[in-house]
Amino acid sequence: MQENPGTVTVAPEVLLSLIRLTALATPGVARLYPGVPTGVRRLFNSKVAEGIKIEIEDHTVTIDLYIVAEPDAHMLTLGRTLQREINRAIQEVVGMPVKEINIHIEDVAERTPHTASD
Repeated sequence: MQENPGTVTVAPEVLLSLIRLTALATPGVARLYPGVPTGVRRLFNSKVAEGIKIEIEDHTVTIDLYIVAEPDAHMLTLGRTLQREINRAIQEVVGMPVKEINIHIEDVAERTPHTASD
């Protein structure tokens, strides 16, 4: 007799947190961009947090990540690294397939001026 242990449900907020932590741990990311365009396409199955928008459809996730890059970051490499790391994190930690990850580099952080003690 096969035993049914029940279901495992992961809240969308967990995905948002995982994406945020992964993005901020990626070298070249200064911070998440504070505004996320929601547009007319506000769906029931979409969630928005600072710098992140996810849509879940047919148990797969589509991600739009809005970031501010460090001034010395190579933008294309940074975008591809974020796509790879976020995809890996979601599949390994949550076990959920990712449909696509769109990286939006919205700004570049200002360099902080060096002081005499630097």
